Amino acid sequence: MERFNHKNLQKFQILNGAQLKYIAFGSMLIDHINKALIWPNLEGGGLSLISSIFDVIGRIAFPLFSFFVVEGFFRTHDKKKYLLNLIIFAFISEIPYDMFSSKVILEFRLNNVLFSLALSLITIWILDEFRKRYEDKLGKFWLLISIPLLIIMYFVSNIVSGDYDFHAIITAFVFYLLYNRPVAGAVIAYLTIVKEVWSILGFGLTILYNGEKGRQNKIFNYLFYPVHLLILGLLRFYFNI
Repeated sequence: MERFNHKNLQKFQILNGAQLKYIAFGSMLIDHINKALIWPNLEGGGLSLISSIFDVIGRIAFPLFSFFVVEGFFRTHDKKKYLLNLIIFAFISEIPYDMFSSKVILEFRLNNVLFSLALSLITIWILDEFRKRYEDKLGKFWLLISIPLLIIMYFVSNIVSGDYDFHAIITAFVFYLLYNRPVAGAVIAYLTIVKEVWSILGFGLTILYNGEKGRQNKIFNYLFYPVHLLILGLLRFYFNI
């Protein structure tokens, strides 16, 4: 792929997919420990400093997961199965997410990020079909077709109310369009969610991706999210945090 043929970048592309995903998992775990167990007990002092550090580390995860939705779209041999798995695990994860985030068994005010990632995948899939059909006829003007699509997905994301909402969709949209321009993709994607200042760390890490899959455990990749949320949710209930 053209993304990995930039001579000036190749020496920096040192991390494979497995390494980046495990960095994302670690970041997510630290962020969620902070939100579930530390932040509710803040009374200043050293705990406040730890919480602030954990919050910075926790901002790394989302850009990486968003990027790998796009990467998975380009790499998978079965897009329908890929999307179906995301949707299934979004539903599986919802009760653990609500236990973790709100200390309730089920509520629909804010849903887990897998719903947002699934909407991101749907968006870039539709966009890709538009691109195949119209790019040769319209040149760069085919992108105008994406405007009504993004407007529709904005309202859909508000209805679904997944974590990161429309930001997840627009971030994946940028990663898709600028896939072969790693630096530009990371910078512009970051600007779509610049309110999360320290997410720049995660966006920067996407530039270091070398295109290699690395050694991954598919079961672990899917189960990590709901299982760690369930454990943190149970701890919140047990200790009444």
